[in-house]
Amino acid sequence: MAGAFGFKGSCQKIRGPEIRNLLEAKEFFLFDCDGVIWHGENAITGAPKVVNSLIRHGKNVFFVTNNCTRPRENYVSKFYRLGFTDVMQEQIFSSSYCSALYLRDVAKVQGKVFVIGCEGVRKELREAGVPFLEEDDPPDATIYNCALSPDVKAVLVGHDDKLTFLKLAKASCYLRDPECLFLATDNDPWHPLRDGRILPGSGCLTAALEVASGRKATVIGKPSRFMFECISSQFRGVDPAQCLMVGDRLETDVLFGSNCGLDTMLTLTGVSQIEEAEEYRDSEHSPNQSLVPDYVVDTIADFLPAFEDQD
Repeated sequence: MAGAFGFKGSCQKIRGPEIRNLLEAKEFFLFDCDGVIWHGENAITGAPKVVNSLIRHGKNVFFVTNNCTRPRENYVSKFYRLGFTDVMQEQIFSSSYCSALYLRDVAKVQGKVFVIGCEGVRKELREAGVPFLEEDDPPDATIYNCALSPDVKAVLVGHDDKLTFLKLAKASCYLRDPECLFLATDNDPWHPLRDGRILPGSGCLTAALEVASGRKATVIGKPSRFMFECISSQFRGVDPAQCLMVGDRLETDVLFGSNCGLDTMLTLTGVSQIEEAEEYRDSEHSPNQSLVPDYVVDTIADFLPAFEDQD
């Protein structure tokens, strides 16, 4: 049913009856989190009612986030705290959770993982039964005298607010072995903060290691297809033609949807704005068309009148 309303790749702003028809046509809804349903610790106005209404109307709702800093169980607590009372843990697909599944089920890594990342990454690895190297270097350790484990068979890079030069150096050493896997939870370059400030993302750390190792990381999170494959493997009947991907970032969310054959929607409550999407749409560079959303809304609260019509 992709492009069933003639809006495929058109960056069409929709409202009212068009939104209602779209919601009726789709059975699976994939939402990014940051910038789409919340900003930090504040839910976007109307978002809890939209998500809860979709679930109560029998729609299948999933959350695909590149934020690897917290485990899924913590996400459940946040959803509930912000008013998303019908969300269950199995609906949440974070880049840390999917990275653990990739290492266990796809790569079937035989050895330990060296992790650059927050506790959220380590928690998901523990839950999946994937062994990783615990950090135990003394405070004065350097790359000249630290221990290097012969058991490391993969390096996984995610957001790490306690990054040290020693971690980068050790990861670079492990990656000199061509048999050592090189994975990244995501390649997000930065994340918006208040007052125009930004937080460097996992992509910055991955780029540093790619330069040091001369290798390219396999990216697990959006825009890679693997997160969608995780959903499809755990839930029966997930048909791309019946899916809508809703996100706020063209280069991750919309490209992810395009890569997976899904209809895409840009909401203007986050990073990307409609002017950028229109520039991609009007570009003569064909790969840019994968960054053009099918639909645009100001906010997912624009869904609310459709539910009022149904109730």
